Amino acid sequence: MTVRVLIADDAAAMRSALGDLLSSEPGYEVVAVADDPESAIQLADEHRPDVAIVDVKMPGGGGFRAAQGIRDASPQTAIVALAAWDDRESMRQMRTAGANSYLVKGAAPDDIFQTIDEVARGSSTTPAPR
Repeated sequence: MTVRVLIADDAAAMRSALGDLLSSEPGYEVVAVADDPESAIQLADEHRPDVAIVDVKMPGGGGFRAAQGIRDASPQTAIVALAAWDDRESMRQMRTAGANSYLVKGAAPDDIFQTIDEVARGSSTTPAPR
């Protein structure tokens, strides 16, 4: 099974790094790349990815706006929130918006693949907010 992934991050370097990482492994296909929430929502509606990796702090409403819109446009798409640091409030907000999991930028490749695989299978790996 190939996991189809949408990457949404305002930082070109992060989009490129994630795209290169996912493209280097069999079983993953990057179907779209966005640099803002509106593009992410539109591309999710168009491509219906299995998983969307969404930067929490994108301009234009951030990951919260993107996650809500992706959830509405493509309900079957699992959402992985991507943040610069482990922030409980951001995690809680993203979970409220529909995120299934949460990754900190700089996570090990094995952790990234594991998280994508788990959410693609329907698991939620985001700890409950405290």
